[in-house]
Amino acid sequence: MPAERLTVRGTSEVGRFPGAAPPTRVEVSIHKESEKKPEEGFCSRWFWKICPCCFKHHNSASYDVTDKIEMIKPPTPALPTDPETIKPKPENGEAKETEEMKLSVTSVDLLSSKTGQNRQEHHTDLYAGDDMIIRRGQSFHIELELSRPFNANTNKLHLDLKTGTLPMVSKGTHVIIPLVDQLEEKRWEAKITEVEGNKIKLSVNSPASAVCGLYGLTVTCNSSKDEVGTAHTSGKNIVILFNPWCEGDMVFLDDEEERKEYVLNDTGRIYYGTEKQIGSRTWNFGQFHEGILEASLFILEKSDIPPSGRADPINVVRVLSAMVNAQDDFGVLVGNWSGDYSDGVSPAAWSSSVEILRKYHASDGIPVSYGQCWVFSAVTTTVLRCLGIPARSVTNFQSAHDTDVSLSTDVYLDEDLEPIDYLNSDSVWNFHVWNDCWMARPDLPPGHGGWQAVDSTPQETSQGTFRCGPASVNAIRAGHVYLKHDTPFVFAEVNSDKIYWQKNLDGTFSQIFSEKKAVGHCISTKAVGSEERADITHLYKHQEGSEEERIAVETASRYGSKPNIYSSPVAEDVSIEVRMEGEGPMMGADAQLSILLKNLSSEPRRTTLHIQVAVMYYTGVLKGTIKKEQLPVELLPNEEKTIDWVLPYQEYQNQLVDQAALMLTLSGRVSETQQVLANQTTFRLRTPDLTITPLGKAVVGKEMAAKIIFTNPLPRMLKDVVFRVEGLGLQRGHEVVVGDVGGHSTVTLTEHFIPTQPGPRKLVASLDCKQLTQIHGVADVIVREQ
Repeated sequence: MPAERLTVRGTSEVGRFPGAAPPTRVEVSIHKESEKKPEEGFCSRWFWKICPCCFKHHNSASYDVTDKIEMIKPPTPALPTDPETIKPKPENGEAKETEEMKLSVTSVDLLSSKTGQNRQEHHTDLYAGDDMIIRRGQSFHIELELSRPFNANTNKLHLDLKTGTLPMVSKGTHVIIPLVDQLEEKRWEAKITEVEGNKIKLSVNSPASAVCGLYGLTVTCNSSKDEVGTAHTSGKNIVILFNPWCEGDMVFLDDEEERKEYVLNDTGRIYYGTEKQIGSRTWNFGQFHEGILEASLFILEKSDIPPSGRADPINVVRVLSAMVNAQDDFGVLVGNWSGDYSDGVSPAAWSSSVEILRKYHASDGIPVSYGQCWVFSAVTTTVLRCLGIPARSVTNFQSAHDTDVSLSTDVYLDEDLEPIDYLNSDSVWNFHVWNDCWMARPDLPPGHGGWQAVDSTPQETSQGTFRCGPASVNAIRAGHVYLKHDTPFVFAEVNSDKIYWQKNLDGTFSQIFSEKKAVGHCISTKAVGSEERADITHLYKHQEGSEEERIAVETASRYGSKPNIYSSPVAEDVSIEVRMEGEGPMMGADAQLSILLKNLSSEPRRTTLHIQVAVMYYTGVLKGTIKKEQLPVELLPNEEKTIDWVLPYQEYQNQLVDQAALMLTLSGRVSETQQVLANQTTFRLRTPDLTITPLGKAVVGKEMAAKIIFTNPLPRMLKDVVFRVEGLGLQRGHEVVVGDVGGHSTVTLTEHFIPTQPGPRKLVASLDCKQLTQIHGVADVIVREQ
């Protein structure tokens, strides 16, 4: 069978100069004050006095004859011993300084090469291009070329740095940097470190609290105390970032391996699925890629944060949590959970933040379609790392969404123990992805610095805007939900109890059951320095069921809308649990689960289990029930009974939505004790990975290939299949349109590309189609120098 012709849609270049050093966009350029027209200087007066007929003075006023410079007629050959024939004698004791050229700066070299001292020492050599990118709280170097040698005794010089549209000294957005003999830390200062003819080299200090952003540089110098200085504006701007290497910076992170992971690593892993079926995918954060720094600064510029507010990472993170979503401020990404992505890109199809951010910047701020929680989180990771704030993507399994600030997840049932859908606004997502970022919290009591939770997915408004955080993870763990920002919401996500309420005949509700281990499981992030998953649940909550964990829950609940929710515990002697074998059911096959019931008493127990399974969006919103049944159960004293439960493929094949997630709900009442049994279990139908195999040797500048293989797990045809392939330093992101793929058929793609950067690289691919989501793969490629 001949191979089918595939269509490749390349990702178009964004930016004004593709392939060149990224330019400074107009949107984030520095407003420069209008320069005054210089007064008529020494050179113009000199020329006018020599030849007034050729150089007309603009003013008819006469000039002082004592300023006149006389031209000496070349003499006739004179005796070599006659000094008067060699050099004119100064008149009236005129100083030699009047014959010197006025001091001015002729050029500024920011020493911004990627391989130069500044970029290497500031850990910014990975950023694309040769722009001046430095970190605050650390000295940097520049070279000035002057019109004549600098005299430290009589000449003056200072630097001006300006950021924002209205730079002000009082706001820290106009910085005047004096020249000093000795540098001191924690302040703006400059010192001459080298002198060579007309060139001088300066070492410049910046404080660890400097405003971060894009600056314009002007150098002003003069020859004497009373002289008006001459100003020279650098043709290149300076970008100042946060500095995790600087102890005085609020984002200081005292671990080099963690700095490499959470600031310098441009790829990572994002986790999804359910707590019993944790899936992972590789993501290209690409914070050093061409155009991403400009895009990140553009996002800050587009927000309402004043330039002076960009010195505080708390403000910056809070603003970015709002700007990454487009819900109410035309931010980066449009959220879409409908399942219809025909006018954009499916959230599951993205594997990189680069295309998203470059597209947003190139369009001058038109939101990109579409994102869901892991995309919002990944883009946030990219922007935070790009700006120098340590960050990571974090996944919480069984993540609660508290809608009424009760700090509990409430489930309302009718008299027959059936869910009352219109009251059940709280939900539990299979998984939810947000971010941790690292910083000190001087605005909170001691002990609440370190990791802070920040969430860019638009769920609930915070102070009128869809944003969340930064919330201290230590505060969340302790139940200190009265501390800002949005700590109650994050606490409910990871440690709220699920409370079941039953409707009474008079219309009121009674609490009938409390499930204490329902939410906040297997909180995951990529491990430092490896591709393994790190479980960080212990950072967010004490061990489930421990005295410390119960104290935290009860402490938090006192600040919620239902402070009296906890009463004396009810004795329980029957337990219910749902189990699955291995990694769980596969897509395209019957889903089989086991229901385990235990009678812990010495008396028999009887109940009727109400069993229903519903298709669910991963956010916890139910699409609809697809199977419902009742099952009578009798338990002998101390008996354990396992019930096999099956959902045939035919019953779910046309019902699934993104993530192929389902929720199994069990409820019942023990006849003898009136104990309520309740359990909600989410599971997903697993999908196969793409297999990516590199072919040939990986050498910079030489073509190589990679084979990508996918087998359709379903017995039916997949429509409109598209592959997306990208590898930072290997090839640009692009699409390969495959078309329809028959049931159980195998597709093989061979990608040809030329690596451009040496070192360890990752080739990432994903499959996008309506019938299947979360199909992806990754291959490690070690690229050698040519």
